Amino acid sequence: MTPPITKRVTTLADGRELIYFDDADTTLGETRAVDSRILDPRPVTASMRQDILTGEWVSIASARQNRVFLPPADQDPLAPQTPENPSEVPALYDVAVFENRSPSFGPDLAGSENSPLGLDDLDERGVGRVRSSIGRCEVVCFSPDHEGSFGTQTPSRARTVIEAWADRTKALSALDGVQQVFPFENRGEAIGVTLHHPHGQIYSYPYITPKTQRTLESIERTSPTMFQEILDFERAGERVVLSGEHWTGFVPFAARWPIEIHMMPHRQIPDFAATTDAERDELATLYLKLLRGVDAIYDSPTPYIAAWHQAPVHRARETYRLHLQLTSPRRAADKLKYLAGSESAMGAWIGDVTPEAAAANIRKAIERA
Repeated sequence: MTPPITKRVTTLADGRELIYFDDADTTLGETRAVDSRILDPRPVTASMRQDILTGEWVSIASARQNRVFLPPADQDPLAPQTPENPSEVPALYDVAVFENRSPSFGPDLAGSENSPLGLDDLDERGVGRVRSSIGRCEVVCFSPDHEGSFGTQTPSRARTVIEAWADRTKALSALDGVQQVFPFENRGEAIGVTLHHPHGQIYSYPYITPKTQRTLESIERTSPTMFQEILDFERAGERVVLSGEHWTGFVPFAARWPIEIHMMPHRQIPDFAATTDAERDELATLYLKLLRGVDAIYDSPTPYIAAWHQAPVHRARETYRLHLQLTSPRRAADKLKYLAGSESAMGAWIGDVTPEAAAANIRKAIERA
């Protein structure tokens, strides 16, 4: 029987939570160094303003301007601490998760000054409406190494990260005022990444995101089984790129990006916390296979955003399905798709390659990888 993945909870010097997740086959001991840094107080929770044209909320988190930008390896803030590098993680680790020092949401939660009074309050429209950006943002370090991505990890490490996503989804969903939990990975400078260290993030929003709201509207206008119908349609077509017992990855019928892949579980699951051990085990290997295939499309690593969409905490749990949307602006070895007038200003997309041709290229790349 495989040993369990071990969770160890502690705090950083300024009170932020730090959680270690040890691989099932870890070589680390049980003890962890204590964070002995002297840190400034955490910045106050940001505020968010409503765009009355759309009803959407924009968090104004000016403290993020001070975040580190492409540091050298010996000053990596996500590497284990050394005397020369007073980083965010005091000990050697397998996977580490901690509260962001300069978050877009939080650290205040519901009940704090000017926090949202629920979804009905946020749905109202008005000029000059402001609310506190309650919630929580966490950093998920996939490895202590300075460079890499999820796709460069071992199957055991990938499984540990998935376990961390499930654990944090459950914990963050229980926080006061959190309406949606979003794990994601930004990879590559072309995407805007400011750290080469292999890591992702988890945002816990005080509202249901605009993207999710539009999907919920589609469910209401079509069928409660919309996600299953999508999966059945794609599995019967030519855009599937890989599949297992529990998951299928495919290029969607109306793909917007030159590289766009969705991955979906075969049953209705609202979020990572609801997945079984068997589903997590298979995902660890299939997801690595997918990401390594994406990197094999060209001769250099592919920039991407890997977005894991989960059901809202308090709505549509029986109809909204957990799924991955991986997108990349890379349309050729040395060319990127830029969102110009039509896409950026009007949200009217024009695809550069047929989804069927893209799927064929990705399948070949997965085979090479």
